[in-house]
Amino acid sequence: MALAPGETSETFIREVDENLRRDQAEAVFKRYGKWFIAAAVLLLVAVAVWLFWKNQQAEQAAANSEQFSAILTDVGQGRTGNDIAQRLDTLAAEGNGSMTGAARLTRAALALQKSDRATATAQYRQIIEDKSVPQTVRDTATIRLTQLEFDTLQPQQVIERLAPLATKESAWYGSAGELTALAMIKANRTREAASLLNGVAADTQVPASIRARAEQLASGLAIPAAPAAR
Repeated sequence: MALAPGETSETFIREVDENLRRDQAEAVFKRYGKWFIAAAVLLLVAVAVWLFWKNQQAEQAAANSEQFSAILTDVGQGRTGNDIAQRLDTLAAEGNGSMTGAARLTRAALALQKSDRATATAQYRQIIEDKSVPQTVRDTATIRLTQLEFDTLQPQQVIERLAPLATKESAWYGSAGELTALAMIKANRTREAASLLNGVAADTQVPASIRARAEQLASGLAIPAAPAAR
């Protein structure tokens, strides 16, 4: 079927345009083709390395968990000698953030069992300063360290250190609130202390033992605490 003159022109133009684009593509590939290939190879290598790293991370995490479980088993059976301490130190150094924090918290607890406050204090400080450790674990270390150092700290130091945790939004509201209130009492800020204790005693999310202590402490201050929820 013969094409009209207009259609023939359009077909010819399309063919010329396609040939031109093909020639341009071939020219670009001849000029830059090796770079495209190199980039593709690098991308594949990068993906392979990332997958290998993720796999290694998973295997290391699994191995660390097994080691920690074995350590806890030994501790449960009363084996708390130097070997346990060395294994925990190794695990803390080789583990990821969460495992490092758990190993150091355990190391500190075992040190306190032996009245080794210096080692426990050092472990808590390392946890607090390690940004790779989850914030919840670092908060735990902050509470434990403050309990250890309470008698040697100025009241304002305790108050400032625990300020982010002595709030109702914090999971540590009870412990941090109690320690903060005690520091306030030492600083003769009894009305503020009683108000804080009142809040702790009335908060049903706080452990019952802490609520009861808060109620008892506040009873002799300016503002009596609300009865602790049972």
